[in-house]
Amino acid sequence: MTTPAGQTETGGSTPIGEEALRAAKVLHPDENFMPRPTKRRVLTVANQKGGVGKTTSTVNLAAGLALHGVKTLVIDLDPQGNASTAVDVDHRSGTPSVYEMLIGEVSLVDAAQVSSQSENLLCVPATIDLAGAEIELVSMQSRESRLKEALSAEALDQLGVDYVFIDCPPSLGLLTVNALVAAHEVLIPIQCEYYALEGLGQLLSNIELVQKHLNRTLSVSTILLTMYDGRTKLADQVTQEVKNHFGEVVLKTIIPRSVKVSEAPGYGQTVLAFDPGSRGAMSYLDAARELAERGVEGKQE
Repeated sequence: MTTPAGQTETGGSTPIGEEALRAAKVLHPDENFMPRPTKRRVLTVANQKGGVGKTTSTVNLAAGLALHGVKTLVIDLDPQGNASTAVDVDHRSGTPSVYEMLIGEVSLVDAAQVSSQSENLLCVPATIDLAGAEIELVSMQSRESRLKEALSAEALDQLGVDYVFIDCPPSLGLLTVNALVAAHEVLIPIQCEYYALEGLGQLLSNIELVQKHLNRTLSVSTILLTMYDGRTKLADQVTQEVKNHFGEVVLKTIIPRSVKVSEAPGYGQTVLAFDPGSRGAMSYLDAARELAERGVEGKQE
């Protein structure tokens, strides 16, 4: 008996069919375009603790917005260059990159590349040259504002982007300070694990210092819970603790622990490109939509 794709003869959906439908929602978003923000949003994705999903969240949120009609720019400020790898842009030594942009040798427009995964997704890559940038920046004039100067309203207007995501290194050094000075908002990924809140106080203190002395418009607008494992009580406890502490800035969407999310960077892809029907891809897509909807509801600063 002939049945629609993804349906069994009894009318229920098969797992393969459900995944195909989810993939179609990601790859053919004609009816699911996300709203553009009321005004351009510049978000720094920061947490000095490593392995919490900073880069993964940066590239997948950016890809989710880009695939659904919102022009988005990723600034890879981590010398490891993982965000550049994930969105598939060239970041070999000698490529115009965020390093040359910070020291004033190239402009934002010259350094930005279009990702192969979406014409709406751009990236300023990080090359190995960025590794020594913090030492060079120390002696430079306006060393904390180099990125802000490069990301001027005029330069961003030339690219026509609605969102800028700045992926920080896992430290609280001068590169992260530059990211905080250049942004309007901070997005903090927090993993649903035992040491989730360790070191978070230090990050929040640094954000307050930047607010006080360098960027009065900065605010922690978004908390994203990552690596959620529903099999453990601990994950629920951490989730509840974070929601109690941060309230409405915590996104309702929680990113599950996912093999596909972990595998995708090894193939030079976001999880939305690598396996668009996976739970991880759909979770990041939902988080991107939630972020986009907040952008038109006036919830950001």
